[in-house]
Amino acid sequence: MRALPGTPRARYPPPPMTSPLVAISRRLAQEVEALRFGPPTAYVYDPLTYARAPHEAYLERYGAPPREVLLLGMNPGPFGMAQTGVPFGEVAAVRDWLGIEGPVGRPPHEHPKRPVEGFSCRRSEVSGARLWGWARDRFGTPERFFARFFVANWCPLAFVEASGANRTPDRLPAPERAPLEAACDRALRTTVEVLGARRVVGVGAFAAERARAALAGLAVLVSAIPHPSPANPAANRGWAPAAEKALRAAGIEV
Repeated sequence: MRALPGTPRARYPPPPMTSPLVAISRRLAQEVEALRFGPPTAYVYDPLTYARAPHEAYLERYGAPPREVLLLGMNPGPFGMAQTGVPFGEVAAVRDWLGIEGPVGRPPHEHPKRPVEGFSCRRSEVSGARLWGWARDRFGTPERFFARFFVANWCPLAFVEASGANRTPDRLPAPERAPLEAACDRALRTTVEVLGARRVVGVGAFAAERARAALAGLAVLVSAIPHPSPANPAANRGWAPAAEKALRAAGIEV
């Protein structure tokens, strides 16, 4: 039976913590777990909790400061981070290029059309395949890419409507958005300070908007690149060249 939105999510024993980014992630998970969301949101998935092992493996392996550029997405996609715990985490890219794989639990309440299958998920997250495919083609190895870049999401939660449709954070009503924005903005600001990043690039306009709000007063330049989603017609005409053009226009050489 489907539970009401906001039902407390399952807890898993935390592994030892060594990375500052892990501490930020765990604090954010606690904060968003206390939030409640009403219709049309029917299910809330928190991969920071049920996919904690691969998520924190990603932070530990690739999140050591300093990082020059933070690429910032909006929130988990249903076949990406919702499955693997890694931002834009299309299964093949995470397992085969990033070299990360680990146990993934289940949220306590799942939409039957949106099950969490972890690394057994056979659906491809197009946005993640495009973003990590670009990183692989341009830089060759994860080590070369992460020497300058890091990838994160502003919001760690995925929202699903009763129909199974994905609901993005920008479509939440204002009373629900306000506490979510406060928690996610704090986490983003601390992440940028820990990484020493001087450039934050929103993957899409919404992420750039949130970055500008969260990072006000810091010596950080915020810009944007097109979102790689197939819902973006421009991305379907060649996302990688468009993204590189936008990066260069912002003064970031690739």
